[in-house]
Formats: sequence, C-alpha cells, structure tokens
Amino acid sequence: MKKIITAAVIAGMIVSISGISTIAADNTPERGTISVNTNASAEITPDTVEINIAIKTKDNKSLQKAASENKITSDNVYNALKAMINYQNGDYIKTADYDARPVYTYTSNNKKVLDKYEVSNSIIVHTKNIDKAGNMIDKAISLGATDVKDLRFSVSSYENKCNELLETASKKAKTRADITAKASGTYITGVKNLNISCTENTANRVPYRLMTNKMAMMDNASGAVAEAAPATPIQSGIIKIYANLNAVYFIK
Repeated sequence: MKKIITAAVIAGMIVSISGISTIAADNTPERGTISVNTNASAEITPDTVEINIAIKTKDNKSLQKAASENKITSDNVYNALKAMINYQNGDYIKTADYDARPVYTYTSNNKKVLDKYEVSNSIIVHTKNIDKAGNMIDKAISLGATDVKDLRFSVSSYENKCNELLETASKKAKTRADITAKASGTYITGVKNLNISCTENTANRVPYRLMTNKMAMMDNASGAVAEAAPATPIQSGIIKIYANLNAVYFIK
C-alpha cells in the first residue's frame, strides 16, 4: 500500500512540475524586432593596373622551333617590362599561362591533318604606375607580343575603404532603428542579426583586349614602329565601392 501511495505522489509531482514548466514557457514574453537596410558608397580613382600580355608563335613542322622562338620573344618582352616597373612599390611580373600544342584541320573527307604547331605564353604585369600602362603595351608589341588579352584596374586600399564604408552604414542603421523605434513607442535593446557585404562596380573595369592593331602601323619593309607614334591611350576611370548592411535589432 505504501508503494502505491508513494508512486502516486511521485506521479503527481511530475505532473505538477511539468505544468509549471509549461506555464513558465507560455508566460515568456516575445521579443519584437525591427529590421533596417542601409548602404554607403565611395568613388575612388584606381591606383593599380594588371595587364595580361600574350606572345604567340607557330611553326608548320616543329613544336620545338615554335617553343624556341617563343622563349626568345618572351624573354625580350619580360626583361623590357621588368625594367619599367618598381618592385619596391609592390609591382611584379608573373607567368599567367603557357600552352604548347599541335593544331589540326580536317579535309573534305573528314580526315585529321596536322596544320601547324602553336606556342602561347601569357605574362601578367601588376603595377601601380598606371601612367606607364600604354608605354608598356607598346613596348611589348614592338618586341613581338601578339595579344593584350586583358587589362584591369583596381584599388590597393579596397579593404580599408570597405571597412570605413561598413562603419558608416552601421551608424546609419543604428540611427534609423532608434528613430523608428522611438516613433513607435519602443526602444532598441540589442542586436539580433547583422548581414554585411562589400562590392565594387565593375562597369569601369571592362576587360581590355588589343589584337596587335599597331602592327598595321609598322613599316612592312623595315618592321619598325614609327617613332612618332604616341603611346596607346589608357583611361583608368573610376571604381565605385558599395557597402551594404542588413541589421535586425531587438526592441521592447
């Protein structure tokens, strides 16, 4: 009989405790929130440029000959560009891509026939001396470069500027949230969530491609570029950096 009574008492305690927990959970006040979206932006003049220059050679019979010719031209271009940059300022030159392969064509009978051998060596020049970009392109072409595949401008202080803009956007978000909450008869009690992003407008970083059109200016007899020809004009434009913030605040 004692055991039955004891079991009943324990069961009653469990039910009571469970009931208390349910009541406590039901009485927990819900925390309201307010969401704010803000942004900040800045226009900056680029201070860095990357130029992708390619040297392509070919030979109808020998891949080795095409590769040897490519090495000679690439070394000349590399050494000339190396003398035009400032390594102490963070400038550098590196190989971006190297490709050596046979090129095939197909006859009217759909037969695969060797046409030639091609070798391509791409060099990237990274420099803060934007004013010399045109001269670098012209120099590379005059030494045998066949293609300027890409030209991109950037801002070396991008991270610092991004952080500054995010700070501005954060202050704007807090101010707007405080004003809205006060007008609604509440106040901010904390931060629930923050989503941030920083991007740049690439409209002024259109890939620049130059198939050696200046070769048309060369004297076919002498193979030399006219000395009076001006440097290829290069305009860096403006890069716009955007900081975006989505903030969710607790209110009471």
